[in-house]
Amino acid sequence: MKAIHLQGRGGPEHLVYEEALQPHPGPGEVLVRVYATGVIAPELTWSATYETKTGNKRSLPIPGHDLSGVVEEVGPGVTTITRGAEVYALTAFDRDGAEAEYTIALPGELAPKPRTLDYVQAAAVPLTALTAWQALFEHAGLVAGQTVLIHGAAGGVGVFAVQLARWAGGQVIATSSARNRDFLRELGANQIIDYSTTHFEEVIHDADIVLDTIGGNTLERSYQVVKPGGALVSVASPPSAEQAKVYGVRPVWFVVEPNREQLIQIGDLIDAGQIRPIIDTVLPLSQARQAYEQGARGHTRGKIILRVVDE
Repeated sequence: MKAIHLQGRGGPEHLVYEEALQPHPGPGEVLVRVYATGVIAPELTWSATYETKTGNKRSLPIPGHDLSGVVEEVGPGVTTITRGAEVYALTAFDRDGAEAEYTIALPGELAPKPRTLDYVQAAAVPLTALTAWQALFEHAGLVAGQTVLIHGAAGGVGVFAVQLARWAGGQVIATSSARNRDFLRELGANQIIDYSTTHFEEVIHDADIVLDTIGGNTLERSYQVVKPGGALVSVASPPSAEQAKVYGVRPVWFVVEPNREQLIQIGDLIDAGQIRPIIDTVLPLSQARQAYEQGARGHTRGKIILRVVDE
């Protein structure tokens, strides 16, 4: 099969499109014919991309853990998924990923592909939607009426966070560039702050929840805008426990986890027209290096997708 291999540790220059051995499912595993996969730009900097859970070096790892496709084969003991099922998934980061014609997934990672989406659209959902879902509902405990400030609202995670927070009855404040103002209002943001002209900490003072996808200086300036007892959730870098204590806020940093049941709920919302994926760019699998270079530059609107199969 064709696949993308990382032939070294570092940036997109180490990504190579070449032949690879097709995997076969073992007990409790599923082989998926990959139709499309979403680019996770920071993945090339993660230790899990290059090491096993036990810390051993992985040989020629295949990146990419968002996927949509069709079940090709099920291993012994798998009874909940059948061959031919249309699926989408986020797979674990410490295994070979989906930037290949075939990949291995676990039944607990796979959910039925939303019926209203094609495969390219479906591949834009798992990682970003699950990250937003787990941030808002599992870690921040969002309830209707709360104010949510979302940094990087037009990015991959941000676009789902805006939609999910609004669906849950939150008052959504988004930080972004001016070019995304109308776009974010269409997604449901109540207020948009142009970070190039306005310091958000000068106009926001009592957010119940801040979701930070940027890190750095943006995270440092966010403690002061959360009301005492509120949550500062970052998926970019861990908030300072000391700073959080000074401001009386609850700091949260987490890594998204695969979750079949949450993907089913997200798929139901998509099919009901409540939320939708946003795609910035679609490229063929052979152009993975260009896709990661684009992702590393930032300022994308939604996801970059690699198409593996022409539908």
